Amino acid sequence: QVHMVESGGGLVQAGGSLRLSCAASGRTFRNNAMGWFRQAPGKERDFVAGVSWNGGILQYADSVKGRFTISRDNAKNSVYLQMDSLKPEDTAVYYCASARSPWPTQNYQDHDYWGQGTQVTVSS
Repeated sequence: QVHMVESGGGLVQAGGSLRLSCAASGRTFRNNAMGWFRQAPGKERDFVAGVSWNGGILQYADSVKGRFTISRDNAKNSVYLQMDSLKPEDTAVYYCASARSPWPTQNYQDHDYWGQGTQVTVSS
């Protein structure tokens, strides 16, 4: 059975930083792109960042470019999201997901395995 578990969320003041981690088990994702999405109350699930199977291609939503950094460690079957200069509008539940393709995609429907989410709250 596949499990993806996010950690590292919490409450932080605006301008602060958090590092999210996502550890997968049950199968290897070394051949799959990985992504981070977020969903705020009453809003749709939005793409945040994606990384190709080998870490060579990175994609970011315009709203987080220059502030967030996605990375992965295939030996640990894990993906990370370093979030700096956080803003109140970054408040959401953050989900990691594996893509069916080796290449990152912003479409959540192109992802098949999802974590349960971790809450990030940024206070002003």
